[in-house]
Order: sequence, then structure tokens, then C-alpha cells
Amino acid sequence: MLGQSCRKGEAKSTYGTGAFILLNTGEEIIQSKHGLLSTLAFKLGPKAPTNYALEGSIAIAGAAVQWLRDSLGIISSASEIEELALKVESCGGVYFVPAFNGLFAPWWRDDARGVCIGITRFTSKAHIARAVLESMCFQVKDLLDSMHKDAGEGSEVKNEKGEFLLRVDGGATVNSLLMQIQADLLGSPVVRPADIETTALGAAYAARLAVGFWTEDEIFASEEKLKTATIFRSTLNEELRKKKVESWCKAVSRTFDLVDLSL
Repeated sequence: MLGQSCRKGEAKSTYGTGAFILLNTGEEIIQSKHGLLSTLAFKLGPKAPTNYALEGSIAIAGAAVQWLRDSLGIISSASEIEELALKVESCGGVYFVPAFNGLFAPWWRDDARGVCIGITRFTSKAHIARAVLESMCFQVKDLLDSMHKDAGEGSEVKNEKGEFLLRVDGGATVNSLLMQIQADLLGSPVVRPADIETTALGAAYAARLAVGFWTEDEIFASEEKLKTATIFRSTLNEELRKKKVESWCKAVSRTFDLVDLSL
């Protein structure tokens, strides 16, 4: 959160083996009613106020790409998924829900198991690859929607254009198609910083602040960081976005109560 310079009302999503989304709620601890956790964001000194956050964790994000590589052999390296998914313009009605060992936030269903539905005779490995990328982005959207419900109307900080910006980091963000899909499904910009290793960057910020090398204003100078960031903007119309989200929710519901106790 600190590495992404997230003030109250700003959120970040880290994409790795799993995915972790945090929304800074300032000095207020919000008890979630939508399947999220309340956690500590940061405290910059013994006399400084504590910033809290709402947190949502996704068990399977980049791990689904590893599954395509190691278990199915559809790709030979994780980086190949972007090129493969770009061979089709859409997932062709295929929806993939990676509930390999249940679903984390906001669903919390340990009886869920993974599904891939909407398959037709014309479904190719490219459609499945794209559906895997979409699955990460749908899960992030589910969590952000829950966060906004918990934090309340107007809680999120918006830019001068009235847009809510999602800050992203982690190894999977090098996939530009993934980031574009995320922006499309959110209907709002996704900001990828020049340095995607923001956990280490946040630790460096805290250390430099502690010894007086930087001030808080310098750390939170987000306007300067936006100049070097890559910003992905939505190209999807609202009607299609709504339809895709509805189909995703149907796919998620199909994963429930699939655990096989005999295995």
C-alpha cells in the first residue's frame, strides 16, 4: 500500500500466484459485511495515525497460468499465455473459475471446485487461455465491488475526470493483455507503475521516511508517479460489461457444492 502511495479511498491489487486487493480506509476500521477482512495498511511513526484497509485475497491467479503450463501443457512458459490469448478477440463464451481448492473472498466456499463452462466444438486453447486471464480480472472486480459496498458511497478517491484508479503491481502485471482486460471489466483505469515490485519499494519509503531522507508529501506525490506509469483504459461498452459479469456470476454459482468427499 505504501509502495503504491495509496491514501484513504485508494486501492491496489497485487497479481502473483494469488492476488491481493487492499482499499485504504484511513483511520477507520470497517467491519466488512461482504466477505472481506479488516487489516492494517501502515503507520508511519510512533505518533503518526494508523491507516487501516479492507482486504480481499484470491487463492488462484497466476497459479492458473502455471496449471495451463504444468498440468495441461497448453503453454510451455507463463509468458506465452498473452500471445496465445491474443489469437482470439474474446473468450468465445467460455468462462473459467479456478476454484481448485474452494473460493476465497468474497465467496468463502470451501465446497467449490474449478469449472470451465461455455465450451463448444469451436473452442480452442486460445479461448481457454483468454478465459484464464479473464478469471483473474473477474475475481478482482468481485472484491472491489464488495469493498465499495462496505466503505460506502463516495468513499473512493477519483481523479479530475471522475475516474477511480486501480493501482496494480506484481509479476503478472507485465502481461499487458491482462491489464487491459482488467480495465475493461472494471470500466475504470488501471495504473501499472514503472516499478512493479512495490512491496520492496514501500519498505524503502518507510526506511527513508524514518531517517528523514523523504517526507510524507514526497512519498505520496502520486501525480509524479502517474507520469511514468502505464495507464490502461476501458474499451468495453457498459452493456457488454454487464452481460459478461452476469455470465461470470452464473459460472461461479456452478462451482458450489462440487467437492467430492470420496477423493
